[in-house]
Amino acid sequence: MTFARILQVFKKEMIELRRDKWARFRLVIPPIIQILVFGYAATFEVFGVSTAVLDLDHTQESRDLVSRFVYSDRFQIVKIARNQQEIVDGIDDSDAAIAIVIHPGFAQLLRKGQTAPVQVIVDGTNSNTALIALGYMNEIAATFSRDYMTDHLQRTRDGPPLRGALVTLEQRPWYNSGLNSRWFFVPGVIGTLVLTMIVNLTSFAIVREREVGTLEQIMVTPIQPVEFILGKTFPFFLIGLGEVVLIAGVGTLWFGIPFVGNPLVLLLGTSLFLLSTLAIGLLISTLCMTQQQAFATNFFVVNPLFTLSGFSFPITSMPTVLQWLSYLNPLRYYLVIIRATFLKGVGLSVLWPDMLALAAIGSTLLAVSILRFRKSLD
Repeated sequence: MTFARILQVFKKEMIELRRDKWARFRLVIPPIIQILVFGYAATFEVFGVSTAVLDLDHTQESRDLVSRFVYSDRFQIVKIARNQQEIVDGIDDSDAAIAIVIHPGFAQLLRKGQTAPVQVIVDGTNSNTALIALGYMNEIAATFSRDYMTDHLQRTRDGPPLRGALVTLEQRPWYNSGLNSRWFFVPGVIGTLVLTMIVNLTSFAIVREREVGTLEQIMVTPIQPVEFILGKTFPFFLIGLGEVVLIAGVGTLWFGIPFVGNPLVLLLGTSLFLLSTLAIGLLISTLCMTQQQAFATNFFVVNPLFTLSGFSFPITSMPTVLQWLSYLNPLRYYLVIIRATFLKGVGLSVLWPDMLALAAIGSTLLAVSILRFRKSLD
């Protein structure tokens, strides 16, 4: 293996990129647009949930509870119902996603120190929004209960106290004190965008050579498969590093995502991740005969990698078989590395298992790609 041959393949790829203006455009503008779209759209937080209210108690206490939902940005009161049928119609017609029903005797139970239930009807067709909204409702109800008991004790210092103990939780979030879901999503978007772009670029590398006929010319040269593969890999590796810098810069400066870690640790993790993604793309390129086949294969490879990465869906909630398969996914390890370096500032003493896994996956896939490559059209 000679470095001169690798360098010639490297120069060839860079010349092709320089001539392709559309490719340069795709490497800059779409990633910026995607990080902005994902940064604003991808979030676990829910605002403005359409809510209908039916207050059958008509007391000061019930109105106080309703007002807490009115002035919460999590809920938008779209209907004040007069009877149960209007609640049913609102949910059936999708005018409201949640309905709150306060039955008669609500305030009376509170004044006696007893549990005062409030009925919540949820449209379960969107289970994710429903579960998140229920969490917000429980928080509002708990705050109302705590404030009511405190107010009652202040007004009746000499009277009998309300029965029941009050337990409160004092939250102390670490690394993300505001529990901003954007701080969770944006670093993850960096990994997913780089994975998609680099796999797409490299998967067409050898296929394109075969289709335009230049692979036939390469066949008659002394170049070895390992030299050809490495020459194809280096340009996309540098492009990947540039994409990470670009996307991370936009995410950090535009969305204010803090970076508290060591840049060298992130650089090492990114390099190992790029090695894995390049190897995946090159393996696809060696397996496919046409660019259409490579495009279809990308779809069936990238989507499972995204799903099994833990970016949007917790891995611990997946079936056991899929949890084991996720250990073969390089994006899973890179998401741990990039979030840990961005938000926690941890180093190699913590991240070395993920680094080792990326190195093993990348080197194995790259070796398979080299073995798969043959200097022939068949």
